[in-house]
Amino acid sequence: MAGPFRILFLDLDDTLYASATGLWSAIGVRILRFMVEIAGVPSDRASSLRDEYFHRYGTTLTGLRLHQGIDPLQYLRYVHDLPLADYLQPDPATRAILAAIPLRKIVLTNADRWHAGRVLDRLGLDGVVDQIIDVIDLDWLHKPDERAYRRAMELARESEAAACLLLDDITRNLEPAAKMGMTTVLVGTKDPPPGFGHQIDSMHDLPALLTKLGVPASVR
Repeated sequence: MAGPFRILFLDLDDTLYASATGLWSAIGVRILRFMVEIAGVPSDRASSLRDEYFHRYGTTLTGLRLHQGIDPLQYLRYVHDLPLADYLQPDPATRAILAAIPLRKIVLTNADRWHAGRVLDRLGLDGVVDQIIDVIDLDWLHKPDERAYRRAMELARESEAAACLLLDDITRNLEPAAKMGMTTVLVGTKDPPPGFGHQIDSMHDLPALLTKLGVPASVR
């Protein structure tokens, strides 16, 4: 094992690429459109209801499934149906970083495999990620539900939380994993709470953190 870790769990949106790309904002617009046009939520209620569902359940999708009875597969395809070339560019630096990391690299996303695959392809990261675990694989569990992390570990064939390193752009998604014993890294310019995990501004800062965490530089 390279240092103390075997698994690198990677969030997808706003983690593997910067939030400044605007892709997640565009997905947010599609979510509101779905709520109004497909789920029948009044337009003047959609934004506040989206916030309510996100804070209550962790995703808008779960709230819409429970209360509006929507088809989750239709939702996932609709909200992610965007021209990724308008937002994302290939990132050779991140590709080189991930290719050199001697851990199993697994994308863990609240989206679906279709969206994850398209994003990885557009970023030029296809072939350097070993596995994708999406919300469907998790039987509609999702971050930040602790059961989602335990299920992800099962799918990754890993029994020890301490062998897992998790990167995400949302502190709320990292907290349950940290309590389980995973090492957590907040990605982005947001400041983590005092004493909480680690923080990097972007994926390009990951090699320095890996050195700090004991992943041998000789194998990177």
